[in-house]
Amino acid sequence: MSQYDVIIIGAGPGGYVCAIRCAQLGLKTAVVEGRETLGGTCLNVGCIPSKALLHATHLLHEAEHNFADMGLKGKSPSVDWKQMRAYKDKVVGQNTGGIEFLFKKNKIDWIRGWASIPEAGKVKVGDDTHTARSIVIATGSEASSIPNVEIDEKVVVSSTGALELSKVPKKMVVIGAGVIGLEMGSVYARLGTEVTVVEYMDAITPGMDKDVQRSFRKILEKQGLEIITGAAVQSVEALKTKAKVTYKPKKGDEEITLDADVVLVATGRRPVTEGLGLDALGVELTDRGQIATDGKWATSVDGVHAIGDVIEGPMLAHKAEDEGMALAEVLAGKHGHVNYNVIPGVIYTAPEVATLGQTEEMLKQEGRAIKVGKFSFMGNARAKAVAQADGFVKIIADKETDRILGAAIIGPGAGDLIHELCVAMEFGASAQDVALTCHAHPTYSEAVREAALACGDGAIHS
Repeated sequence: MSQYDVIIIGAGPGGYVCAIRCAQLGLKTAVVEGRETLGGTCLNVGCIPSKALLHATHLLHEAEHNFADMGLKGKSPSVDWKQMRAYKDKVVGQNTGGIEFLFKKNKIDWIRGWASIPEAGKVKVGDDTHTARSIVIATGSEASSIPNVEIDEKVVVSSTGALELSKVPKKMVVIGAGVIGLEMGSVYARLGTEVTVVEYMDAITPGMDKDVQRSFRKILEKQGLEIITGAAVQSVEALKTKAKVTYKPKKGDEEITLDADVVLVATGRRPVTEGLGLDALGVELTDRGQIATDGKWATSVDGVHAIGDVIEGPMLAHKAEDEGMALAEVLAGKHGHVNYNVIPGVIYTAPEVATLGQTEEMLKQEGRAIKVGKFSFMGNARAKAVAQADGFVKIIADKETDRILGAAIIGPGAGDLIHELCVAMEFGASAQDVALTCHAHPTYSEAVREAALACGDGAIHS
């Protein structure tokens, strides 16, 4: 039996970051992970491999559509799908190996296997039981499906299966127009697949700013994706090598069937808690099956904490990381804090989409007096120079105080640009603060400044 200050169950972004911070703060730390590699869903079959494919296919798109205009003449590249997947796997290996190095550097023990919690203060892995003053559940989430749709990871796949297809399909139906569905749908569309996205809600990226939804849909349709909204999938019939997707428009009774070589189910994720023994332990869950926690990530059982996708809040790797660092501070007797109002969300398509804070619609429903500054990338010299002038920056500020309350960006580097506004919101900055800050020219970031100027007397280049 080994004794630790902290045992963390799960080595995804929340778990491994929490472990590193705990070790840095002097706590004897172990992580239980049953995968062959560290990094969880994100590094192994989620964020990182999908970004490798998004990058590779974006370069293919540039070669096919923009190189000739730049005077780069020659045949367009052919796609070696096997090599592209090998590139993706290499990227994954570099990242997961990096986490293993960090564990060794910080003297964190990796307990290999799957954990259960027989009682407070004890973690069982295989035949061994380890003790700890604090236990952290960071087991993440897995893909969920909808009624009458069974995932086999061959013809009907989750995002995991979509990363490992043996060949590029001719036709793909994506169920769900959220982040995962649109990212993976755009990957295959660039590879030549005929992609149809079926979404139950009346708009893509449900819950996002309406300006983003409208503009983003037009951009994706221009790129070749067919998008059907307001459609309820009734069933998916998986045959040996093909599938039939039947849906019913919410306005009307007629059922419509689509043929596909592959169906990607991207209808959300659910927390992974099975096998941990939470019922017997007495850990309280929410109505949605997530672990209930207090303001310091403590569960209803003393000494047992939870972070990341298994608790309430957006299922985002960086949200889990923030909670992991903050909880480590708490476990070391310090103060840990996460500002849930300043957690950006990013869709890594081309162009990227990034959002932050409250939307215009949310604030209007609250009856908040606001002002909106908007600037199109068509007015940004750098964006035009690289043929990426689609999209805009939108900043929402309080009408009286000018304090920034939310933002949305569609455009080149949106996932990086949004962080200027994250820092601004964290410091309680006004739109004028951003507008009066010098931005280098020519950069995409000037569009952020212009949107801030538009909250006042007006942008310069529009």
